[in-house]
Amino acid sequence: MDARDTELKKELDASLQARRELGEEYESALVDSFLEKVDQRIDGAVERRVRRQLAEQQMTVARDTRSPRATDSWAERFGFGIVSLVLAVPLSAIGGGVGHLPGLMVTWAGIVGVNVVQAARTNPGLFGRGKSSRDGDWED
Repeated sequence: MDARDTELKKELDASLQARRELGEEYESALVDSFLEKVDQRIDGAVERRVRRQLAEQQMTVARDTRSPRATDSWAERFGFGIVSLVLAVPLSAIGGGVGHLPGLMVTWAGIVGVNVVQAARTNPGLFGRGKSSRDGDWED
């Protein structure tokens, strides 16, 4: 039994004592008064729970807005791929001409890296960073 239950028990005892002292003609007023206090207690608990759930939802929304979104259209993604391939030709020539095979490998590692970052930015769940299973839970 926590402090709130103890306080509610004291209120009930006080209401019963007042009924004994005042008689049956005040019984309905005393019961109404006690039930009003119980209603206020329930309303407070529900309000706290709703506030907590709203805060959790706002935190979830805030986290989602900070993470990248798939807002690029298909044409933008396609254009990025084309530009990447077009730039790959001269970069490969420069990397292979100056650094031979190691230079060519570094060049293509950079090209692949840029494309992986772009893919991860436009598709947040692509590499296993899906949403939590607790997003829809309403448990206490």
